[in-house]
Amino acid sequence: MIRQYSYWAILTLLLLALFQSMAPESSGQTPVSNAEPKKESVENLSAVEIISRTHLAFFYAGDDMRASVSMSLINKDGKTRQRELVMLRKNSAAGGEQKYFMYFYKPDDVRRTTFMVWKYPAKDDDRWIFIPAVNMVRRIAASDSRSSFVGSDFTYEDVSGRELTADNHTILRDEKLPASPSGGNDKSCYVIQSIPKTKADYTKKISWIDKETWLPLQEEYYDVQDKLFRLFTADKVEKIIVKKEKEPKDKEPEVYFWTVTKRTVKNIKTEHRTEVTYTKIEYNLGIEDELFTEANLKEPPSKWIK
Repeated sequence: MIRQYSYWAILTLLLLALFQSMAPESSGQTPVSNAEPKKESVENLSAVEIISRTHLAFFYAGDDMRASVSMSLINKDGKTRQRELVMLRKNSAAGGEQKYFMYFYKPDDVRRTTFMVWKYPAKDDDRWIFIPAVNMVRRIAASDSRSSFVGSDFTYEDVSGRELTADNHTILRDEKLPASPSGGNDKSCYVIQSIPKTKADYTKKISWIDKETWLPLQEEYYDVQDKLFRLFTADKVEKIIVKKEKEPKDKEPEVYFWTVTKRTVKNIKTEHRTEVTYTKIEYNLGIEDELFTEANLKEPPSKWIK
């Protein structure tokens, strides 16, 4: 039986299970060919339309997706803790309901920990976590959506996305964003301000949206003193080609999705950061809906978590 627990209860269990030995994305996005996307002037789109396209590109690419994830938690002195997991996602409709499933492999004290999200477009998401140390499934309260995800600088909400209507969005300007350290050219971006309609852990967010891929390349979060306290960067973006089951007789255009394959979130105040790298990314695998159940949190099918 799944039970609702408070923030402090689930945080205590997470700390015990995860840090005992440590001190201190129908198709969510329309497939594209290898033709260059049409670029549109900011005057032709509203802020809500831009954010909507970004949401589809970042969270809804493909019908489903699987990726291996390496997560590095790095403090200001450079001390690093690692997390390694497999992430699976399945879309019900573009911009609609989704399901996420994550299985942790490393370190040993968190091995077999699983996390699941049922995402809804018009109500609070359902989130569960299985903690093998206590052999129990716990439901994560909706009020904890901005809490830390397994001790990282990401929140539970960062994993599956924030409801579009939760914020008021405004276009600030067009701007060139300098190339990331991994290389490439400067990116032409829409700069969008998002202000929460209800109380949140930040008062505004400024996003740089790539006009070509619609992906968020940088996000700045500000506190009540209007000071930057949290920074997200997309450090690497790659074109992931959808694999075909068999070679077609006639030449067909490539189907691919632009994907953020390395991202960093930094806490400006504490100087702690989390770096995440995605590898072995695959889209449109035909992941069954039956994967996303409470029973599979304890015993997930091996074919999907290898």
